[in-house]
Amino acid sequence: MGRSAVRDLTTGKPMRLILGFMLPLLLGMLFQQFYNMVDTIVVGQYLGVNALAGVGSTGSINFLVLGFVIGVCAGFAIPVAQKFGSKDYDALRKYVGNTFWLAVLFAALLTVATCLLCSNILHWMKTPDKVFSEAYEYIFVIFLGIPVTFLYNILSGIIRSLGDSKTPVIFLIISSILNIALDVFMIVVLKMGVSGAGWATVISQLVSGLLCLIYMAKRFEILRLKKDDLKPEWYYIGRLCAAGLPMGLQYSITAIGSILLQTAVNGLGPSYMAAVTAGNKVSQLLCCPIDAMGSTMATYGGQNIGAGKIERVKKGLLDCSLLGICWSVMALGIAALFGGNLAMLFVNKNDVQSAADIPQILSFARQFLVINASFYIPLAFVNIVRFLIQGMGFSQIAVYAGVFELAARGLFGLWLVPVLGYNAVCFANPTAWILADLFLFPTYFACYRKLKRRTG
Repeated sequence: MGRSAVRDLTTGKPMRLILGFMLPLLLGMLFQQFYNMVDTIVVGQYLGVNALAGVGSTGSINFLVLGFVIGVCAGFAIPVAQKFGSKDYDALRKYVGNTFWLAVLFAALLTVATCLLCSNILHWMKTPDKVFSEAYEYIFVIFLGIPVTFLYNILSGIIRSLGDSKTPVIFLIISSILNIALDVFMIVVLKMGVSGAGWATVISQLVSGLLCLIYMAKRFEILRLKKDDLKPEWYYIGRLCAAGLPMGLQYSITAIGSILLQTAVNGLGPSYMAAVTAGNKVSQLLCCPIDAMGSTMATYGGQNIGAGKIERVKKGLLDCSLLGICWSVMALGIAALFGGNLAMLFVNKNDVQSAADIPQILSFARQFLVINASFYIPLAFVNIVRFLIQGMGFSQIAVYAGVFELAARGLFGLWLVPVLGYNAVCFANPTAWILADLFLFPTYFACYRKLKRRTG
């Protein structure tokens, strides 16, 4: 049955299981951040400031669309984790088979829609004329690769739902190394410009998806589908959509809030834009462990709910919350002591008007980073509790936490930042996290009590 390739999260000490599952995810996220840094360096060094700005200007729409894809795929994996936890392998294969048809349908619709509307989207976002062509060349290729994004995220999500968090990370590292090599080859050797960076991303992700497919076929006997497993059935399609669509919308809603806030920051001027960009880059690095905790709790919750072990869900939440609090305190210390120096790594001197602006930018970046890091404990709860609720089978409810985040960032972006300035920018994310927690905690307890009554 391929038992060596899977990990059962329904037996054993939750803290040990959570750490064992989380650490490979963390390694993969850190490596992905490293790759993004190298990718930025290659584009900036060989193609110039306009190319770098063009690629950078697509970040929010990239997150909006591909974040939806990643969320949907993560949601599709939850019923698989639940059936693995309950040892119902026949239903598990049915879910995997129906996931295939949904992935093909969603990938086709999104690819056609985004490619046809690509130019319009960039105009709606008021992309500057001097970087428009670079932005279009890059994001069009990324949109063409949406089916490949579905392939990797669907398969890696299924593998993780069976308790194997290490193998997808290995394939991600291979993909990232290949991506860097292809960046250099296509940009420097083939002179393909920013489209080369896009094709490098698509090809490397295709390789990682194919590696996942080969690995699944060889290592997981329980995933060897029969013809009947591939037959579309409305029951399984409905359950998959109920789990996947809310998670996809959650990512997209968060992206919309970020776009509104970024628009307000753009109105403050280049120095503030550079400071927030640098501060966000450092914050993304410091938040990798928190993100890994969230992904871990989705699988942990799914398997244990499937196994009917409700009490283990509560114990897992307590243990993971302890990890989140400890890391949040450490991250605040790192931000306070080294925030300015870390931000310097991400300040593009070519985009700064003069060298005299750099100390001010770094000071603004450190202010943004320290204030945000002071609220990493609420952020940790947002990730841990929200993903656990989704793993418990209540994806539709958990998505409303994203609505609270959108409301907070929209309030700051549309009204408070223009009036209060940069200080409001620094407190926008913390306010969003606290509002989300005010919704998530009562929701978790309500969902827990509902499952407790259902299991008797």
